This record gives sequence, C-alpha cells and structure tokens, in this order.
Amino acid sequence: MKTIDELLSEGVAGKRVFVRADLNVPLDGTTITDDGRIRAVLPTVKALAEAGARVVVASHLGRPKGAPDPAFSLAPAAARLGELLGGDVAFATDTVGESATSTVAGLADGQVAVVENLRFNAGETSKDDAERGAFADRLAALADVYVGDGFGAVHRKHASVYDLPGKLPHYAGYLIAGEVAVLKKLTEDVKRPYVVALGGAKVSDKLAVIDQLLGKADRLLIGGGMAYTFLKAKGYEVGISLLQEDQVPVVTEYMERAAKNGVEIVLPVDVLVSTEFPDLKTKAPANPTTVAADAIPADQEGLDIGPETRKLYASKLADAATVFWNGPMGVFEHPDYAEGTKAVAQALVESKGFTVVGGGDSAAAVRTLGFDETAFGHISTGGGASLEYLEGKTLPGLAALED
Repeated sequence: MKTIDELLSEGVAGKRVFVRADLNVPLDGTTITDDGRIRAVLPTVKALAEAGARVVVASHLGRPKGAPDPAFSLAPAAARLGELLGGDVAFATDTVGESATSTVAGLADGQVAVVENLRFNAGETSKDDAERGAFADRLAALADVYVGDGFGAVHRKHASVYDLPGKLPHYAGYLIAGEVAVLKKLTEDVKRPYVVALGGAKVSDKLAVIDQLLGKADRLLIGGGMAYTFLKAKGYEVGISLLQEDQVPVVTEYMERAAKNGVEIVLPVDVLVSTEFPDLKTKAPANPTTVAADAIPADQEGLDIGPETRKLYASKLADAATVFWNGPMGVFEHPDYAEGTKAVAQALVESKGFTVVGGGDSAAAVRTLGFDETAFGHISTGGGASLEYLEGKTLPGLAALED
C-alpha cells in the first residue's frame, strides 16, 4: 500500500487530489457535537494543500436514501474544516454535478473544496457493480489522484471507497496508515496480557469478533446491553434488560470454549437498574438502584455496571500490556449511568500498556466525558471497521488501496 508520503515525494503541485475522508460527524440540527473525525483528517488535507495540491474532499454523512436531503448536508462539516485549517474551504452543493465541476475547476494550487454528501447519489452505495462503477467514473473525472483517508468507511464496498481507487493512482492518507499500523499491533505479535473490553447494545454485533478473540485475547470484559445475554446464559434473571434470547446458545458455547482455551470472560457482578429508560434530552435524575447481577428484579432494566464491577474491571485492566476497548458499559449519555464507562476509560488512562479505544460510541464517550484524548495510545475513527479487521475480514477499502 503506497502512502501519502510517497505521493508527496513525487510532487502534487497543481494536481487535483481526491481525498475520501470520513466527515460523518454527529449533528444537532446544523451544530456539530463532536468534530473528532474532521480533526482526524486534518494532517492529510494540510500536507496536500501545503504541497500545492488542489484538494477535493468527499465523504458521506448519515444514511440518506440516495437523494439529496438537507438534514444530511456536509455544509456544517465543510465550514468546520475551514475553521480548523484557518482558511476558506469551497463547498459544492452537489457531488458530481455542475456545482462540483465548477467548484473543483475554480481551485487554485493549495486550495481545498468539499463536495456534497456522497450518499445523495444512489450509485455510491449500490450493490450493482455497474451502477457503482458509473458513479465512480464521474468522481474520477474530478481528480488526478486518489487518497483514501476515511477509515470509518473502509469496511464498505462503496463507489468512493472501493471502485474509485482502481480508476486513479491511489495512496493511503495518514489516518488510514496510522489506523492499520495500530490494528496490526492488536493482531500480530501482540504484547500480553491482552485484555479486550466489549460493550454496546447488541451481543450479535460482537459475536464474530468474540469468536476470533477466544483464540487471541487473554481476558474479555463484557458490559453494556450485550452483558445481559451473557448473564441470561448463566441462568440469571435479567428483568426487562436488553436481551437477545436467540443468541443465548451461541454465548453459552463461547463461554464453554473460553474456559477450555484459558480465556477469562469477566461479567458484571452488580448493575444499576431502573423501571424506566432515562430521558437523554433533559438528563432528568433517574435515581437508579444497585443490585447484584444475579438479583435483577423482573420489572427492572440494567442500564450500567455497578460500583463493584467498576472496581473489578479496573483490576482486570491494571496488568494489561495491550488493551482494546469497543462499546460503552452503560447509557453513558445520562450522568446517572456514565460511571461504568468512565471507570473503564480511567483504567485505560492509568494503564502502562498500549491502549486502543475502538471508535464509535467508545470514542464519543471519551470526548463527552471529558477525557484527554492524548492519554490513550490510540482512538480509532472507525468502530465497525476496527471490529471487522479484528474479525479477520478483508476490508474493501483497504484492499482497493493495495497495489
């Protein structure tokens, strides 16, 4: 895989460089609530602009249905990119139409433009190779060189991620090169003990990675909504907690295999419960109660790990040489259920090992809860991509960047 450093050494002055970024930021109306993904692509965009390239940045945002939708416009992201770069960033109101063509044509050396949401075009996400390829051809007409730097999308077989690199000279940006280097540390010659903390809502989202980790990790800490399927597999009452009953047999088999392989699976010993899900808008006090993990009332829902579990998980992370964390331990968006996620994040901060926050809600939690991002070894920009890499899958966007 060629990197941006090789491209820069070849010279990019006057060339139109298409940067497939991941500007899929959370929005409250038109206000960006977390600009981490925009900041992550800055090194690549800055380096290209300073070398005289005419930089064309493209991304998806949200899940529009293949047609323009103002709610998913990249205009706020383009404005924020300009603020972070300290200069004007042109914005095209379409992706491959008249506005994009004229905006790109109007760029001078060292200038940057953002084109509108790629998913406003059905060809971006089409499962039809010909339709996707045709859209990629139109994107290719905007540029001379392709730089892939949207790690959060590399597990998608989309036109701008998979098809377009084959139509232009292609290179990996700093973000993707850095993400791949980190993931190799989690899959090749891993320093031990290797501890993985997994949370989030659905256990089904994590089954494939757990399957792989049962042969690689030394210890798995389970939290979040997915923990209740594990607790149910142990025969516990889980009340009205999030439960995937159909996954109980699989989870049971995984726990048996873990015991045979010498992999420690650590489950909550106590949880915070309530009869109602908290109001995440008003943040009204939820007043949860703490119960043992094997004593959840039938009419209550587990919403965070309890204080004893926080201590237990911190102790299980303390001796780790390598840590990967993906998924919050509870409903961290509400202050009454944020302590479990805070405890895991704090344990990573205090760890002397190599710590990786695996993107998605985990990365959002780190920022929301006020942690210094530099206190972690690495914060990934792609939760789904990270998990699929650890599952051993071939990621289309990475495969397309290989020569």
